[in-house]
Formats: sequence, C-alpha cells, structure tokens
Amino acid sequence: MDEYDLSVVALEVLTKRFSGEFAVRPFIVRYPKWMMAQMNRWATSKNEHVRRLATEGCRSRLPWAMVLPVFKEDPSAVLTILEKLKEDENEYVRRSVANNLNDISKDNRDVVIEIARSWLGTSRETDRLVKHACRTLLKRGDAEVLGLFGYESPRHITLSNLVVGESVNWGDSLVFSFQLKTPKNRIGKLRIEYGIDFMKSNGRLSRTIFKISESDFPSREKHVMRSHPFRPISTRKYYPGAHGIAIILNGEAVANGAFELSM
Repeated sequence: MDEYDLSVVALEVLTKRFSGEFAVRPFIVRYPKWMMAQMNRWATSKNEHVRRLATEGCRSRLPWAMVLPVFKEDPSAVLTILEKLKEDENEYVRRSVANNLNDISKDNRDVVIEIARSWLGTSRETDRLVKHACRTLLKRGDAEVLGLFGYESPRHITLSNLVVGESVNWGDSLVFSFQLKTPKNRIGKLRIEYGIDFMKSNGRLSRTIFKISESDFPSREKHVMRSHPFRPISTRKYYPGAHGIAIILNGEAVANGAFELSM
C-alpha cells in the first residue's frame, strides 16, 4: 500500500470489472483525507461502476467488510459523496447511496432523518431511494420516520382472530392468520409486519421483524394469512423451545402469540 498513486489507479481500473469496495477500505483507514478526496472525484466519473465505488466503498457498516469507525462517529465526509450521487441516472448507484444511508441511520438517526426530509419530493426515484435508506428505522417502528411516509397510529384498526399454530417442527413452516377491521370507510395506509421472538443459546428471546405488506387499503376489512419457514439459513442458528410472535401495524405491536419449535 506504499505505492498509493499506483494503487488508486489500479482500483479505478479494476472496479470496472470487479467489485472494489472491499479493497478500498484499508486505504481509507491509512490515507483518509487523500482517499476521500479521490472518492469525491470518483463520484463524478462517467463510469457507473466507479461512481458506485465512491459510495459503496465508504459505507460505515459494509457487510462482510472491515468497519469504518470514523464514519460511524461522524459521517459528514461521506454525505458530500451521497449528495452528488442521490440523483444518479443509474439505479445501481442510487441503491448504493440508499444502503450507505441505511448504515448511517444505525449510528446517526437524526442525520438520516434530516436528509430524508430534505430529499423527499425531489423525484420518484429519489423518494424510492429515501424509503430504502430508512428501512432499518421503519423496521424499528420509528414514529417520526413512519410519519414521513404517511403511516399514522393504527388506533382506528382492530385486530381479531389471531390464529397461530401451537408448534412447528424443524423444516416446516409456522402458519398464522388474523383479521383487520376499521369503523372508518377504509383501512387506509398501512404497513403490516410480524416479529418472531427467536430463542437464543442463552435462553433469551430476540425479535426479528419481517414485512408482510404495505399499501393504501381501500376496504374496511382485510384477512391476512402468512407462513414463516423454519429451515437452515446462513445468518441464523435455531434453538428449540418457546418462541413468540407479534403482529405489528405501522410500527406498533398490536397482538402477540406463542408457539414451540421442535427440533
């Protein structure tokens, strides 16, 4: 890495054919000012792969890559790059901008909310970018962020007839259903999610949120049925025993159930 200038040229060439966001990160750590200045220049490149490298490479929490603590603490140097690319002509680049902002939201919530307020309404494409950037905050049920996208308190909606299987065998799926109803003329804009309280190795439960649907529902009633598979995945280890399930409407848990996982 001593041949900094040669390495930067090589990264720019190689990223047009391969993914360079992992390789660039040690340079950000060792030469932060030089590298961020270079990434700002890359953000104006005619090549979409180079432009994407400018935003993907400086993500504070890029999966399977070294964390960049300096940007977890203060993302301001990253924001100048994202501002340049928020209306990029290529969806591939805009998606990276959204993922970068989503990373930032995990450590700097208020920064992302301020950006969301500023960018919303710019264009349909930018609105989609902002929605994707706020996905972690939406999953957390952040009321301020939900409000930005028109999701209000679900107090006018009644959930009834929650039916959850008492047990599920490893390799099968948990099936559950419920009914939604409102005294108003229509249910309206609703984000429907469920949380599974998974048993951990220490005997405690840890919740993961899954989306069912989100829409502006024109009817007064809606029946929902869903199945959740309990099959091997690389990101989770399962443990037998009591699990929980919660039904979440516009960020609020409105009903709960329980079931046993047998292995």
